[in-house]
Amino acid sequence: MESWNEKGYLYLEDGTLVEGYGFGAKGIRAGEIVFTTAMNGYVESLTDPSYKGQILIITHPLVGNYGIPEKKYQQGILTNFESERIQVEGLVVAEHTYPIKWNSSMTLHEWLKSEGIPGVFDVDTRMLVKKIRTYGTMMGIIASGSEIDNPRKYLEKKYDEIDFTQFTSPKSPIFHPNNGPIIVVVDCGIKHGILYGLYQRGFSIVRVPCNYSANQVIQFNPKGIVFSNGPGNPNLLENQIKAFSELAEYKLPILGICLGHQIATLSLGGKIKKMKFGHRAINKPVIEINSNKCYISTHNHGYGIISKNDIPPNTKVWFYNPDDGTIEGLIHEKLPIITTQFHPEARPGPWDTTWVFDRFKVMVSGK
Repeated sequence: MESWNEKGYLYLEDGTLVEGYGFGAKGIRAGEIVFTTAMNGYVESLTDPSYKGQILIITHPLVGNYGIPEKKYQQGILTNFESERIQVEGLVVAEHTYPIKWNSSMTLHEWLKSEGIPGVFDVDTRMLVKKIRTYGTMMGIIASGSEIDNPRKYLEKKYDEIDFTQFTSPKSPIFHPNNGPIIVVVDCGIKHGILYGLYQRGFSIVRVPCNYSANQVIQFNPKGIVFSNGPGNPNLLENQIKAFSELAEYKLPILGICLGHQIATLSLGGKIKKMKFGHRAINKPVIEINSNKCYISTHNHGYGIISKNDIPPNTKVWFYNPDDGTIEGLIHEKLPIITTQFHPEARPGPWDTTWVFDRFKVMVSGK
């Protein structure tokens, strides 16, 4: 096993200190402690910009089995990673393993080390997850190969108080040309799986910084607009909420995904609240209201519409989660706006809800 015989620690803001062994990069990082129940897809999870500012616990006991592949691109879009770099602040697993797969280019340990991300293994992840499910998400510190001398100095600012989109949004427009109509993606930290799902449907994509105004978006003459996923507290995003409101007046088709769904909700007069521990996995059920069909979907959100009383005026529920009643999608009754809290692109799977992109394509093309 590639790692060192040095201690690793996870400190939770409630005073819990968990001792294990370090792997990846040496160092200390702070972040909100969250967990995913996915059994696979650690490459996609670790590069998902929605995890910026968070320390991720993976509940599956063995992580790293199939290693890390080389990056592959199509028209500037990654087809096997969700972004160019690891986004999490740190990784916690029960056991990291040596990979055995034909396309593995490095181990999980080597990848974390190369990108400066600390990891801790040989800890009781079941205990940690039960604590979070009982008391809710909380801030914490991960230390790999280092002692935590004064943990409180790392926890001066809460996750909810930081606009993390400033770290995950592009600084200038990015173009992915194609044969179809132009759509603008307001990029708050988009997963490349979403880009690829849109590109596969023929769209010419313009990604713009998430602080762009409505006037800056409209200058590209889009036929449709997508508000992407991204990290952090949506209630801080006043500029994006204002831009959505102004863009809605153009009556162009708009698709909001994850953080984009939350921005749409706030813009249209609804409420988004912090969830106790959120939804993070690739095995979450959602029920589509019109057909009453249950789909298995990918989630990564710690905020949401947690009550029907919080949905905006002139919208109706499109999807909901049968486990806890969280609203997972909206349809506007007067404007061409649809949203999903879950991820319809779903890499590494399942692919139950990729048809949401097809519906958006029909809205844009009119056929």
